[in-house]
Amino acid sequence: MRLPLKTLAAGLAALLLNPTAHAEEAPKEVRLDYAYYSPVSLVLKHFGWLEQALPDAKVSWVFSQGSNRSLEYLNSGGADFGSSASLSAVLARANGSPIKSVYVYSRAEWTALVVAKDSPLNSVNDLKGKKIAATKGTDPYLFTLRALEQAGLQKDDVELLHLQHPDGRTALEKGDVDAWAGLDPHMAASELQAGSRLLYRNKDLNSYGVISVTETFAKQHPQTIATVIKAYEKARHWAIAHPGEFAQLLADESKLPLDVARLQLSRTDLSAPQLTADDAKASKAAAPILVSEELVKRGADVNHVIDQLIDPSFGEANIE
Repeated sequence: MRLPLKTLAAGLAALLLNPTAHAEEAPKEVRLDYAYYSPVSLVLKHFGWLEQALPDAKVSWVFSQGSNRSLEYLNSGGADFGSSASLSAVLARANGSPIKSVYVYSRAEWTALVVAKDSPLNSVNDLKGKKIAATKGTDPYLFTLRALEQAGLQKDDVELLHLQHPDGRTALEKGDVDAWAGLDPHMAASELQAGSRLLYRNKDLNSYGVISVTETFAKQHPQTIATVIKAYEKARHWAIAHPGEFAQLLADESKLPLDVARLQLSRTDLSAPQLTADDAKASKAAAPILVSEELVKRGADVNHVIDQLIDPSFGEANIE
């Protein structure tokens, strides 16, 4: 049967306007991580909206304790979508992990340098010669390095203990370390439950949270990425419209009191999920310390890495 010329023209126009409109071979399984530091992921998992949007695929969830775990899952094939801090994604890409960041799940002040309630320390300068717990490769770790640099200190001026976030909190409260590079909700819990004090805060040194995929997945499954972003958007809109229920869900999932969840969410901004040129600029501002601390491969052009990493096109087409 010969199609009318008008129908053929309309189909060609649709393909030109949307290069990913052709049918793709849908994956049999879609694997995502979820994390307490990414509370919208908890909403998406709780309501099963992605399972509804992908009825022909198995949707699997894996828990991430921190950005390093999330990126390990991406590298190993344990997850197709990983939630991490943006600078952690930069490090991963600069060190050979071929990933692309496609969506911002939150813009939160989720990290600070934390000390015990009775600590005599009052400034970053006071940390010289002290022990700091930090999870290497995560935003709190990079936050710590940048805070030290701004105070005129080097990494070698302190002793960094590489502990996962919950273990860092425990070490601080037991007195095994002098400070901890905290991460919500563990940080909020320590403030409210142990009286821990935020020694140093700087919202500008907190990187935004991104959803990343591998380049291979981005090439093979652009429609699946679009579906996931739309599902995240549904969860984000629900979270904004239902702040009380959102806080209760975070509390239930993290097994933390409601006041802890509320404190975490008070520092979480869900209003701007689209990646922008300003996001690339913010990431590039941290490039010098990534190079000077030899956190990236020798000779790596971090600015170019960031340009390769950040892909706003998926969000532009699917964010409401």
